Amino acid sequence: MLTGRQMEMHSGDDFTQAFDYASGCTMERFQNPLWPVTEKLTAAKFRKALATVRAFGKDIVAKAKADREAEQLPEGRGRRDEGKLDQISGSLIRSLLDSVEDDKVVADAALNYLSAGMRLSRESRHQRLTCPGRDTTAQALTWTFYMLMRHPSATEQIRRETRRALGDQDALLSLEELDPTLFTPTAMPYTMAVFCEVLRLYPPVPFQMKQCGGIEMLPDGTYLPRLSIVVWCLWAMNRSRRTWGEDAESFRPERWLRGGKLLVKSPSEYPVFNGGARTCLGKKMAEAVAVQVIVTMTWLFDFVPAGGGDGGDGERVSKSSLTLPMEGGLPCRVRVR
Repeated sequence: MLTGRQMEMHSGDDFTQAFDYASGCTMERFQNPLWPVTEKLTAAKFRKALATVRAFGKDIVAKAKADREAEQLPEGRGRRDEGKLDQISGSLIRSLLDSVEDDKVVADAALNYLSAGMRLSRESRHQRLTCPGRDTTAQALTWTFYMLMRHPSATEQIRRETRRALGDQDALLSLEELDPTLFTPTAMPYTMAVFCEVLRLYPPVPFQMKQCGGIEMLPDGTYLPRLSIVVWCLWAMNRSRRTWGEDAESFRPERWLRGGKLLVKSPSEYPVFNGGARTCLGKKMAEAVAVQVIVTMTWLFDFVPAGGGDGGDGERVSKSSLTLPMEGGLPCRVRVR
């Protein structure tokens, strides 16, 4: 949802399938040095997918314009029946419309926001359980629940932390009665530690690249000529024993805690959200919403793996994409506690 009106999305929608297909094709360009040649023969579906994605971007802008015009009418002034998060999403697109005259630029910006910060919502007594990140945050949460299923002790620790946060309300076990706004990253340090550890092992963007605008010098003295391209693999960096110790490939949320408080890592050591001027704008929102989703879901439900995975023991692997989706999704059985 990017404006005051809902734009519902599901896994079988044309836009969702087109977006996923286009992401996969873009990733294959990095793997196939002959892609400028082969795409001339095989890119018809890719071009069709891009057209579907762009059409959805235009629809976002059209709906935002319609909402803005409706609110400017006398009978529409002061009309705010949507929630606060709806207002934030809508106001972002409207701000772009006010500052940028080119609708195509606004549509591109909206799609960029959508891929990094789309909200999937479910009504709950005028509140919404929201999840930003059509790709990145959603995939991070998939890996999170996968790791929680493999490490039940972490799930129990989250539930103990939730019980402390709820206080006298810890008997409330329905989504309608549970207030997710109680669960903030500051109030739930262990839950945040779990999320950080999952992002370390399964970074939603597993590799990044930058091109130098001019002559640069890295901190270690490496000389980079103008227009040099630097590529680094977060997946490998985050599993380095030199940085993270001998248990670098193990899931251990406690490495993020000291005295019960969450440790803050330098972007140079932990570049999952990038750093400096390129720091992810949705970092705080993703962390806040991820904590709400993790706590709410683990408090209300039990998750059990539905069967063996690619490793024969339930182990899941990622599939080829610009981001890090789980191959085949996460088959599991969900039971209300």
